[in-house]
Amino acid sequence: MDAYDSLFVLTHFKGHSKEGFGGSNKNIGIGCADGRVGKKMIHTTPGSDDMWDISNEEFMERMTESAKAVTDHFGEQIAYVNVIRNMSVSCDCEGVAAEPVVTPNIGILASTDILAIDQASVDLVYALKEEDRHALVERMESCHGLRQLSYMKELKMGNDRYHLIDIDHDDREITLEDAVKNVLPFQEEK
Repeated sequence: MDAYDSLFVLTHFKGHSKEGFGGSNKNIGIGCADGRVGKKMIHTTPGSDDMWDISNEEFMERMTESAKAVTDHFGEQIAYVNVIRNMSVSCDCEGVAAEPVVTPNIGILASTDILAIDQASVDLVYALKEEDRHALVERMESCHGLRQLSYMKELKMGNDRYHLIDIDHDDREITLEDAVKNVLPFQEEK
């Protein structure tokens, strides 16, 4: 990373079997960690033979600390885009073994604030109808994924208050409910 003075984070927001959800925090917290050392420090207790023994809140905190190192390095020279479409409860890394997509497509968010973009992404999922959000919300909560958001706030990585601006409609501010009111239930393309 030392060779770069800015970072553009493009994230497919979705569920995840370990993190509950994968947003910008997960993308850089895991994605920018060194493959041999950094990822092991996040996932594994020192001296353990189980490379996946860290879970729940401790895992969210380690991952978020890793993301904080990245955001601290780039400072104000970082921008985030979360694409909230084709959301499975599984991660893209699971490939064909991933659970099918059942959550409706919401849209695309952009921000220069990592906490604001991940908070807004989660809030938009919660704003969906119960039958549309159930699977993804269950995954986020059962894995303690929301700890990512509270820990980012504790670490002062951004602001959990934000404004949704609809650039397709004269840059007007909209509510979460407005943002999802015309969302259609997910249907597989044929």
